[in-house]
Amino acid sequence: MASVYKINKGVTRPIEFRGLKAQYIAYLAVGLVLLLISFAILYISGLSLLVLLPLIITLGTTLFFGVFRLSHRFGEHGLMKFWAKRSLPNYLKFRSRRLFTSLKSKSNIPTTSFKN
Repeated sequence: MASVYKINKGVTRPIEFRGLKAQYIAYLAVGLVLLLISFAILYISGLSLLVLLPLIITLGTTLFFGVFRLSHRFGEHGLMKFWAKRSLPNYLKFRSRRLFTSLKSKSNIPTTSFKN
């Protein structure tokens, strides 16, 4: 019996699938593919299934809960805004005022000329 999953999408709303919003669907998909590849590599390398299955199940559960938590905490664009805000410096230090004093007159602004 085939299952039909409904993806809710309004005109101006982000894609939402089972509570996951926007890019978090892709994060979960990439994480699951990486888990599948790591399972295959570890199984081929000879690791016992008694060790491998609990490891993959634990990592998969952590992935699901982590992605759902990020989706609910930050929303559609909140994670990108969070990382952008963290990359801003707290303050800027200038040791001289030369940069600002040269901006007062328009004659000090360097111009570029294109000569062929």
